Amino acid sequence: MTTTDEATGKPATDSTDHGASKGFAENFLALTHNISQAIRGKSTVIHLMTLALVADGHVLVEDVPGVGKTSLGKALARSVDGRFGRVQFTPDLLPTDVTGVSVWNRGADAFEFRPGPVFANVLLADEINRASPKTQSALLEAMAERQVTADGVTHHLGSPFVVIATQNPIEHEGTYALPEAQLDRFLMRIEIGYPDREAELEILESHGDRQEPADLLSPVVTPAQVVEMSDSLEQVYLAPALKFYMLDLADATRRHPSLSLGLSPRGLLALQRVVRAHAASEGRAYATPDDVKQLALYVIPHRLLVTPEARMRGTRPTDVVTEILDGVPVPRPGGS
Repeated sequence: MTTTDEATGKPATDSTDHGASKGFAENFLALTHNISQAIRGKSTVIHLMTLALVADGHVLVEDVPGVGKTSLGKALARSVDGRFGRVQFTPDLLPTDVTGVSVWNRGADAFEFRPGPVFANVLLADEINRASPKTQSALLEAMAERQVTADGVTHHLGSPFVVIATQNPIEHEGTYALPEAQLDRFLMRIEIGYPDREAELEILESHGDRQEPADLLSPVVTPAQVVEMSDSLEQVYLAPALKFYMLDLADATRRHPSLSLGLSPRGLLALQRVVRAHAASEGRAYATPDDVKQLALYVIPHRLLVTPEARMRGTRPTDVVTEILDGVPVPRPGGS
């Protein structure tokens, strides 16, 4: 019988060459390496975006224009031989502009559904907070249910399906803030940031022929393989002590004096899933506390709400999560 360490979940009689995890890690590495050919100097961002894809989640990117958000979405879609869709969200954008619309087909004497850009494997929702709440809610159904309802008819989206929504952190005039319920639907919130000098020089050289590097990529995995990777995540073991550690983190957010809204059960499940994906990406069949600590700052902060008093003091959700990670005891190897 295989035994496990109560704190880390590492099998005592197993090693990191678990068959399913090894295959997952090889495909994951192929994806990140392929995307890095088009997106220079952003290995962490590429890793997180690929985690979101295989964890069947969505990503909110808050960053200034021109740092490669569209290129990243294209590179991700081409790497999995998937379809890329893009919607520029504006105040006059209608829900049907995202989901699709039924039009009258005179030849068939019936209404015919014309799918919108949401019917893609990777959808870039650019400046999502510029659209009305009604349009945002149309995208929410697609994100949460993987389906679109038009004229009472449900149309299922394909797999894999990931939404990369963007917000400009420096322009808020004429925008509609995303409600907490919608923010909670995003697996992670990340920033891309400016590239370093060396990476930016590579960008200048690689764009010299006017052709975007992402358009030159070839697929390295199929959509079916991505779905298999997602399905295999349930095989990644989480020790009881590690689950209790995650519960302690969630409880700490709900009791923290600087927060009026703590981590939801949905957020806790999201953390568990992306932790499993990260462990599998490294060829492990078990997750560790380090996996949790490494990913918590991307999964938890956007789900929290800081009190007005704490906000006036300049406290940010990320500051609170960092404090909690430093304060909550980490399970020790060999502990219970």
